[in-house]
Amino acid sequence: MGSKKSNSNKIINLFKSILPSPFSIAILLSIVTLLLALLLTKPTEISHLSYLTNLVGSWENGLWDNSGGGLYFAFQMMLILVLGHILALTPIVDRLIKLLLKYCTTTESSALVVSLGSISLGLINWGLGLIFGAIIARKVGEKFAQENKKLNYGLVGAAAYSTMMVWHAGLSGSATTKAMEPGHLREMMNKAGMQGDFPNTVPFEDTIGSSLNILIIIACLVLIPSILFLVAKKSKDIAVPEFKDSFAHSLTSETEEIKGAEKIDYSKYFGSGLGILLLIYGIYKAIHYSGASSLGFIQLNFINFVFLGLSLALHRSINNFSKALQIAIEDVSGILIQFPFYFGILAIMQSSGLIVIFSNAITHIANTHTLPFFTFISAGFVNMFIPSGGGQWAVQGPIILETTQQLGSDLSKTILAMAYGDQWTNMLQPFWALPLLGITKLKPGQLLPYSFIVFLIGFVIFGIGLLW
Repeated sequence: MGSKKSNSNKIINLFKSILPSPFSIAILLSIVTLLLALLLTKPTEISHLSYLTNLVGSWENGLWDNSGGGLYFAFQMMLILVLGHILALTPIVDRLIKLLLKYCTTTESSALVVSLGSISLGLINWGLGLIFGAIIARKVGEKFAQENKKLNYGLVGAAAYSTMMVWHAGLSGSATTKAMEPGHLREMMNKAGMQGDFPNTVPFEDTIGSSLNILIIIACLVLIPSILFLVAKKSKDIAVPEFKDSFAHSLTSETEEIKGAEKIDYSKYFGSGLGILLLIYGIYKAIHYSGASSLGFIQLNFINFVFLGLSLALHRSINNFSKALQIAIEDVSGILIQFPFYFGILAIMQSSGLIVIFSNAITHIANTHTLPFFTFISAGFVNMFIPSGGGQWAVQGPIILETTQQLGSDLSKTILAMAYGDQWTNMLQPFWALPLLGITKLKPGQLLPYSFIVFLIGFVIFGIGLLW
């Protein structure tokens, strides 16, 4: 028994010793990408110094990319995360968390409840799933601290983070929702200078709503919580969690002395009324949508619009919404500064052709049947350098589409394969864990030994699904 506990602690200490902060990882990846591009893609007619200068220039331009796949997309992603967090702080979600906490009596039951809850909500919206999971994991930690009970807190944190290995198969997936937009595929291929007969759109029913994706989602919902439950049962609880302060937030205020125009901020009717009006418009837009697919309206801006309406309606007042907004913004500050660095990495990989080398190295050994699987592997590798699903789709998407056409492979399945690969290695890439780490106060080294187990589960589920 003692040796098992010792081995578990050794693994966690190893991860702690070799992993710097996520921001340091972003900087190191920038340097590694720069060196790889310099070594693998330098034209013979240009000096190393000149080419290095060109690459640094590409990196600088990438930092402030104002295209649809750059800062505009970053702002979309920040809004999804912030609005998901605001929604997670609403009274109705708070009541749900308190209800679920009743069943979190051991590390095993906590891992099961947290993973099921975060994955389920992550399929609706990745920001909501991530923040909900982080908050309930923190609440579990506080509960055990108050009861002076030992808990494997890192494992519970990994259970919450497991939502990021399923999100791209859900309603807010970047590649799948972008592929639904009429004309997007042809526009993307024309921009990349690639010719071919590409469809105008790939409908919801062929990707997110396909039987393959539904079966894979069910497998994730069953296997991830079950295996984490068994891991928790076999592992030893490490320690009683310690917190300097409680995560509890009071969003309500006394309004007796509020006078004048400030009453608008505290009015239940104004805030909730505005939210309801936005939701009504959203429903109207959904009903009257005339795109190529029945659910083609589910795109990033529509999701943000609906979450804005829901957040206002459920917080009821502008004051409560604004308080939740301040809390949400604090916990995404790390992502805000890191997004430009990954756009810089993306620019280096694009301008040098490094992304083509990475993708082709794997997809060139594929055939019609195995292309989706090898696309999954290559997407997982590229995600380590470009953790943004939308950013990765913008760069790797044209290569995938062209290869799919050349081999006559299943386009919808290959798009899903890229989505699976992108989400799969999130379990090793701590970029999207930043909000969770901020809320739970866990360190990457505490989280990653257990998220690595989820990574292995994902390889089996996605691999079998794509090769079937």
